[in-house]
Amino acid sequence: MRPLPNLTKTLFGHLPDGAAADLYTLSWPNGIEARITNYGGIIVYLTAPDRRGHFEDVVLGFDNLASYTGPHPMFGAIVGRYANRIGGSAFPIDGRMIRLHPNSGPHHLHGVLHDRLWRAKSRVSKIGPALELKYASPAGEDGFPGRLYVTVVYTLLQDALRIDYGARTTKATVVNLTNHSYFNLAGAGKGDVLNTELTLFADHVTAVGLGQIPTGEISPVKGTPFDFTTPRTIGAEIHNEHEQIRMANGFDHNYVINGGGHGLTLAARAYEPASGRVMEVLTTEPGIQLYTSNTLKQTGGKRGREYGRHEGLCLETQHYPDSPNRPEFPSTLLRPGETFTSTTIYRFSTQEQVLKTAPR
Repeated sequence: MRPLPNLTKTLFGHLPDGAAADLYTLSWPNGIEARITNYGGIIVYLTAPDRRGHFEDVVLGFDNLASYTGPHPMFGAIVGRYANRIGGSAFPIDGRMIRLHPNSGPHHLHGVLHDRLWRAKSRVSKIGPALELKYASPAGEDGFPGRLYVTVVYTLLQDALRIDYGARTTKATVVNLTNHSYFNLAGAGKGDVLNTELTLFADHVTAVGLGQIPTGEISPVKGTPFDFTTPRTIGAEIHNEHEQIRMANGFDHNYVINGGGHGLTLAARAYEPASGRVMEVLTTEPGIQLYTSNTLKQTGGKRGREYGRHEGLCLETQHYPDSPNRPEFPSTLLRPGETFTSTTIYRFSTQEQVLKTAPR
């Protein structure tokens, strides 16, 4: 008989207004487990096996709801309405300028979905346990036009976490949704990710200027510190004096996925040599943001650990930053009667360690 998946619900805590937030545990008998709260759609806990078959939590975060309601770098949350940056907190639609609430200097970053309480519905199928989250963003929230109906479904497979996004609007608007998990394949709280080997299936990056706003230039990565087309440790070039890296204090850039935006495509592969854990990222999105936790300093993490700089790796699947102001970029415009859809899969496996010997 095939092992059966499981899904349980427990109270995670109460928000400052008294509303209850729940924690949903999705699991398989083989050891893979995800714990997700309907507050912000946050992935609180996610396990992956090492090469000896030992499962360990690989996402940064907190043990309690109260910490998620305070200041934190959006650990594990659904972000939007527009993931990443919109320059000057403004963009045009049909000749009318839309003004957003600035929250990153003069710019708009990510939005407010990460701290909203979502309606949840759970189910279990043959492919795995699933959690469906829904949120109706009111017209004018954060300055965006139209009432936006957002649905996010997390499905735990026996070797992966799948995220399906959907959205409909009552008025022309822009949409860009992602998940903001900070991964550490050695285990959450077990040091920095600089020895993690990363491959990005992307030959180009969107160059940025002040405020990390794209200049419009699509730059080739070949021959630059941004080249992860073959496996390279994150730490190999993170302190390079390249202007783009100095500006972000590390990597915080959108990569243009080769063949991205035309079906489910392999975008990234991360390998942690000590544990043997491998994570592959597949997505229908055209871009992926590499962020290396350049300014991370967070106390009170899981089991009381403190997270420091470069202790998490974010691989945020997305449309390009500032696309509403860049007609040459893939469009993020959504009109009434249309449906936004997107899928991302974080797939886990292991790799045997390759022992390097000195040349004779």
